Amino acid sequence: MKRVLIITYYWIPSGGAGVQRWVKFSKYLREFGYEPVIYTPENPEYPSVDTSFEKDIPVGLEVIKTPIWEPYNVYRNITGKKNQAINAGFISENKKQGWKDKLSIWIRGNFLIPDPRRFWIKPSIRFLTDYLQKNPVDAIITTGPPHSMHLIGMGIKKQFPTLLWIADFRDPWTNIDFYKDLNLSWISDKIHHTLEKKIIHKADSIVVVSNGMKVEYAVMNPKHIQVISNGYDASDTQQEVVELDTKFSISHIGTLNVARNPKTIWKVLSEICKENLEFKQDLQIQLVGKIDFSVIESIRLNGLTDNLIKIDYLSHKEAIAKQQSSQVLMLLINQSGNAKGILTGKFFEYLAAKRPILGVGPTDGDAAKVLFDTAAGTMIDFDDEKVAKKTILEYYQRFKAGSLTVESTYVERFSRRSLTGELVQLLEKL
Repeated sequence: MKRVLIITYYWIPSGGAGVQRWVKFSKYLREFGYEPVIYTPENPEYPSVDTSFEKDIPVGLEVIKTPIWEPYNVYRNITGKKNQAINAGFISENKKQGWKDKLSIWIRGNFLIPDPRRFWIKPSIRFLTDYLQKNPVDAIITTGPPHSMHLIGMGIKKQFPTLLWIADFRDPWTNIDFYKDLNLSWISDKIHHTLEKKIIHKADSIVVVSNGMKVEYAVMNPKHIQVISNGYDASDTQQEVVELDTKFSISHIGTLNVARNPKTIWKVLSEICKENLEFKQDLQIQLVGKIDFSVIESIRLNGLTDNLIKIDYLSHKEAIAKQQSSQVLMLLINQSGNAKGILTGKFFEYLAAKRPILGVGPTDGDAAKVLFDTAAGTMIDFDDEKVAKKTILEYYQRFKAGSLTVESTYVERFSRRSLTGELVQLLEKL
């Protein structure tokens, strides 16, 4: 059996979307003749913990760990957030950013390049160079963010020039929605772009999660580029029968930052509530995960606070049950320059939940195309109040009639087993 070394920051017991992609690939790789070997930090800083993925770990899987030093205690001392978990992305749950938060973000962008895990790069290259001399593998795969993982891969490639290296980009690097919020100097911006291009040019192949990302990275002339999307695992989504919510629930599961705040939806829901008292009594907005202060404020300003249920965190199993019990699932695309190429990880579990999807984002983007191809829901443009109101009222009328269902098709191609097959085809091709 061939061996592939996977270098990833996120691993069990990390919660959130970042861990799922490579836990699931690792789960199915043996079926295709590949033995995964995991390299991950011994003492990482995870925004959340979820032990439910332990069931996916293959028996006898080799997991190599070494210590990492991260500057988060310094950050906590600067911001006065001692003993608080680090939020993923730029989420401020309780207040607007103060000068201490802005200072820490400026330091992060200009001095911790490409990210706060940079101090693990050189020790990892030394450790893995020694490991691979004694324990050879057929390929290495790095997955980011954090993009420091790719710099480890580039260092290993320098030591072993003939070793196949695939760089997996779950999100863009310099085109990610919060990149502009790092307040970079021109020299820091240049360093970020230079490092990104080095990775693109030196990797034997890069993997991206959407066609939009492929177009974006193809202009940098990689040796090879492949789209392998995120997906859903049938063993997760085939749960016991879940009863639908009795309220007209519109649910969002996952991190909700400023760039995803659907102001048009809140405005339209407020209008309908004023026009229809029964709708207001039936409406239930469910937000599960880390929610930025600005989102809660938008809901309050639209008079929807009484309709809001906020849940800080659910395990992966509980989150899937919540998806399947919701009347409508809200898919929110970042309102940013890379919006057309965004395909969030939870989107595919939304598809598997077989509930109507209310999408807010570019109507000509990758997510909109998947929604159309699978007949799983509707994508509404960020500012299109007319279509938003029409769609929500149609869903509500079907809810009242007891016929709010969706007959989605061609969803199976996004199963984790099928996607692992695509990964193996890439490995064999290279």
